[in-house]
Amino acid sequence: MIVFDLQCEPLGHRFEGWFGSSQDFEDQRERGLMACPTCGSAEVAKAVMAPNIGRKGNQIVAPAATGGEVVPKAAAPQAAAPQAVANRMPPEVVEMFKAVAAVQAEAIKTSTWVGDKFADDVRAMHYGEKDNAAIHGRASLKEARDLIEEGIQVAPVLCPVVPPEETH
Repeated sequence: MIVFDLQCEPLGHRFEGWFGSSQDFEDQRERGLMACPTCGSAEVAKAVMAPNIGRKGNQIVAPAATGGEVVPKAAAPQAAAPQAVANRMPPEVVEMFKAVAAVQAEAIKTSTWVGDKFADDVRAMHYGEKDNAAIHGRASLKEARDLIEEGIQVAPVLCPVVPPEETH
């Protein structure tokens, strides 16, 4: 997958788009399958992006207390627990994630879990073979791409959802 920073032409709203390749981006743009999430404009182009160049595999950035020097991986702490990671995030980022999780939880309350039948059910609704309803479930990346290429709007949930049959 490739992530592009995108921008709508008329107003300059910036947003991200994930694509299988540069050609996938071009194909979707030419077919009018992209729109600015802020204003709805279909005039979307790639925005200028800063490259993401990774560090050498044996180096990490040390905390600011060490002056930001690079230390060998062996001296790095082990993976932190989720709460420890949250404690290092700026408070506004933690609050934003909590707000997103709360909105998603509310939306899921009025949505029906359809499991692996998601792609088939949403396609049937799109073509009028089933009544429209709020649903959520699982779809492979290929299934999601196929739906989008058919003009069916789908979006991933931002926070992980535990299927009902896997809860105890």
